[in-house]
Amino acid sequence: MDFGIAGRRAIVCAASKGLGRACAFALAREGVHVTLTARNADALEATAEEIRDATGVTVTVAPGDIATEDGRAAALAACPEPDILINNAGGPPPGDFHDWDRDDWIRALDANMLTPIFLIKATVDGMISRRFGRIVNITSGAVKAPIPILGLSNGARSGLTGFVAGLSRQTVKHNVTINNLLPGPFETDRLRKTMEGGAKAAGRSIDEEMDVRRKANPSGRFGDPEEFGAACAFLCAAQSGFMTGQNILLDGGAFPGTM
Repeated sequence: MDFGIAGRRAIVCAASKGLGRACAFALAREGVHVTLTARNADALEATAEEIRDATGVTVTVAPGDIATEDGRAAALAACPEPDILINNAGGPPPGDFHDWDRDDWIRALDANMLTPIFLIKATVDGMISRRFGRIVNITSGAVKAPIPILGLSNGARSGLTGFVAGLSRQTVKHNVTINNLLPGPFETDRLRKTMEGGAKAAGRSIDEEMDVRRKANPSGRFGDPEEFGAACAFLCAAQSGFMTGQNILLDGGAFPGTM
């Protein structure tokens, strides 16, 4: 299937590894020219070079922390008129809410709620004027099924979800869609990090803990980031203009609901 987005331009945040990297690769394979952001400049350039070699598209890097004004300015300077925006940022650490102070909450909100909103604000009017835009926010399966130890993430990402629910109904008439992808357990560094507490409590190694969690998922495995990237690319397709304001869960069936 031709997604009809070859030649478009995209900003992909936190794209040096994990799910952001997978989304950047998937878009590049569709012929989209991508601008990648991440804090680690060396890892970012290595990913950019892999994408260039594999796809032949133009890949620009904008090193920096996307959760800061300077990081966002660098990304927008590198790609001032994106047709596609993939919002992504590392989630806040797990823990007990009794231990979090105001600064912890502000950091979580800055990274996982306010940064996507500011990037949408900076790009959506241009998309509307060009009559094409696809915005995908990488949030978390915890938006539908909150994870107790990830309270900072639960709160910040749910706030973004509520904001998107309203805005996405205003932009769709201009062929600008805004959707959220909610990852469950995917084989990423972030997943290993969140397994540390459970492994320690159970007296297991992280590898043993991950094996237990794989078997507990209805699919019997964790997700492959490439699967996530493919779903992201589909949401960005020219044919996806009638889908907006949706929260699409990719979790191997772990969420036990019918709706």
